[in-house]
Amino acid sequence: MNRVYNFAAGPSVMPLSVLERAGAEILNYRGSGMSVMEMSHRSKVFQEIFDGTKAKLRRALAVPESHEILFLQGGATLQFAAIPMNLMRGGCADYAVTGNFSGKAAKEAEKYGTVRIACDTASTGHDRIPGQAELRQSPDASYFYYCANNTIYGTEWQYVPETAATLVCDMSSDILSRPVDVSRYGLIYAGAQKNMAPAGLTVVIVDKALAGHELPITPQVMSYKTLIDSDSMLNTPPCWCIYMLGLVLDWLEEQGGVAGMEQLKKARAAKVYELLDNSAFYRAHALPGSRSDMNVTFRTPDAETDAAFVKEAAERGLVNLKGHRIAGGIRASLYNAMPMEGVDALLTFMKEFEVEHHV
Repeated sequence: MNRVYNFAAGPSVMPLSVLERAGAEILNYRGSGMSVMEMSHRSKVFQEIFDGTKAKLRRALAVPESHEILFLQGGATLQFAAIPMNLMRGGCADYAVTGNFSGKAAKEAEKYGTVRIACDTASTGHDRIPGQAELRQSPDASYFYYCANNTIYGTEWQYVPETAATLVCDMSSDILSRPVDVSRYGLIYAGAQKNMAPAGLTVVIVDKALAGHELPITPQVMSYKTLIDSDSMLNTPPCWCIYMLGLVLDWLEEQGGVAGMEQLKKARAAKVYELLDNSAFYRAHALPGSRSDMNVTFRTPDAETDAAFVKEAAERGLVNLKGHRIAGGIRASLYNAMPMEGVDALLTFMKEFEVEHHV
């Protein structure tokens, strides 16, 4: 078996032991005679998978009983509309725009009410996260929206905003990488394809007290109350992805849970940032204090050398290091399943590449 080190921002690397376990069960799930991909979502055997995965996630994130866990589809893009339909209800909301996806969310929300921009870091290339004192908050806002980790630009909120309004957060790219006080949030959502499972599953954790006040135009498949009442089974859920999330959560618990993941993520990222900060050749994009431990973004002296870096890295089995098309440069995504050996291999290559290309 010749596996590469996959630094993709998503869909991204998954734990090898999880893939092996899924492979062993893919034809005949625990004596059922069929694959999870084949079984009815209404069957007893899948209900056990569903309930077990939900319980594991509640345990991993210490989700209080006041909040419901939903296993949905549609990705962040669907939530960009579902959130204002359910929570803003034609009023207003504050949006912190610290990257591409929070900007998209704010633009989508404008269709359903008044969006007020609490901050916008576009003028500096989204290279930092504003401090608490910089946030412009509206006294009548229904909620305050932010994206915890910005995959394209490589910034991450190192604090939880203090707000009078309900707190709503997109945690797609750093969920399960550090402990979260879920009780502080009205709603958390995350696409699974970075730290949780294959693409196709979106997890929503919502305070049940917020449900049931959606706009009349809200489709039933986007109504949090309807989805809570149907326990995520209004329509066929992404069964395989839910099963895979359950396996990842088993693996996560073996690694020490989210507390263990936090230690590992800091160790992985610290190695890369140390090299960047001590190099006259590489330049990190995000400013200290705002840097992401999940997505490390940087550049060489010019775009041509960036391209050579990506090409030569791929030849060494270090793949998907090209920066997002919006931002360019280089991006190394260091999600939970990235082994330290992959980080060490990247650092070795970076040092050798700098020696060969530094003028």
